Amino acid sequence: MKKGMIKVSVMYPYSVGKNFDMDYYAGPHVSMVVGLLGDAVKGAGIESGLGGAAPGTSAPYMAIGHMYFDSMEAYENSFGPHAETILGDLPNFTDIEPIIQVSVVVA
Repeated sequence: MKKGMIKVSVMYPYSVGKNFDMDYYAGPHVSMVVGLLGDAVKGAGIESGLGGAAPGTSAPYMAIGHMYFDSMEAYENSFGPHAETILGDLPNFTDIEPIIQVSVVVA
């Protein structure tokens, strides 16, 4: 992605006893989100945590999703009208409260 783009990261912290359905997240959920946000999304990706920094430790996050936008305005205008629908789908694949970070790409 190019410098100046907006990156939205949605991180699902690892926690014993919590549930996360990667198949649903990577399939129906992401398809719905990308469909709702449309052309405002310039790129997207999903990661599944394998482990922590030290061998044999748990990954800090079960999953991380990333979306890229040309500007904050593009992100806000595309996400805002659909926030309730998108957030309302979370119980279909997880009981983890996500951590969301909005960043600007600097390099």
